[in-house]
Amino acid sequence: MVYHVKWEPFRDLMAMQDRMTRLFDETLSRMFKEEVPRGVWSPPVDIVEREKEVILKIDLPEMKQSEIEIQVEENTLIIQGERRFIKETPEENYIQIERPYGNFRRTFALPRAIDQEEIKASYKDGVLQIILPRRREIIPKQISVETS
Repeated sequence: MVYHVKWEPFRDLMAMQDRMTRLFDETLSRMFKEEVPRGVWSPPVDIVEREKEVILKIDLPEMKQSEIEIQVEENTLIIQGERRFIKETPEENYIQIERPYGNFRRTFALPRAIDQEEIKASYKDGVLQIILPRRREIIPKQISVETS
């Protein structure tokens, strides 16, 4: 009995890319104390540190604000949602699909220096921006030295 299996090189490449992405995510998550993502895909995140705040910028193109959920649970920031694949017309035959779709979940451990009550988020042009302000008592105060 002979079985015929259709070879799909793009599927194999996508599986390899997914494994590499997860490997990089696991390595970076150790640096930023992020838990390993549990979703199907992991949107890229830039983290910027400033004197009074930390800013996260997450790429979530072609998503509606209502499809994104942000929570803080026990000193953990959780960002999750789902980017759905929608065929614009039934006649479309995709040759290649590289952009990830499906559920995602990113989690970040929040340091004690972050004021969880003042966290703000905005979404514009496919980029989710989360501002994590530092507690006022944690912000270093500059003291000038007077000469006598």
